[in-house]
Amino acid sequence: MQATDTDILKAAEDWRREGRGVAIATVVETWGSAPRPVGSHLVIDEDTNFLGSVSGGCVEGSVITEALDVIADGKPRMLEFGVADETAWQVGLSCGGRIRVYVERVD
Repeated sequence: MQATDTDILKAAEDWRREGRGVAIATVVETWGSAPRPVGSHLVIDEDTNFLGSVSGGCVEGSVITEALDVIADGKPRMLEFGVADETAWQVGLSCGGRIRVYVERVD
C-alpha cells in the first residue's frame, strides 16, 4: 500500500523531533511517461530510512544518495532523470519519460 502525503509528512516531523537529519524529495515536473505524478514525496533520514516514492522505485536509490548529501550540507538539489540521460538506464528509469525531483533538508 502506497504511503499517503500525510504519512510521509508525519514521518518527517517525527524523525526531526527525534533529532534525526531529514530530507524530503518532491517530484516537481514530469514529461512523457512518468512513474509518479507531480507532488509525490519521498522522505529520507540520515540513516537511510525512507517512506514514500518519487519514481515507483526506479530512481529512489540515487535520490536517497543525494538526500544524504543534502542532509549533510544543507544545500538543496534539483535532480533530473530520463532516458536521454546516460545515467537513467543505470538507475533504472526506462519508462520513456523524464522527472525532475527537488531535494531539500527539513529543519
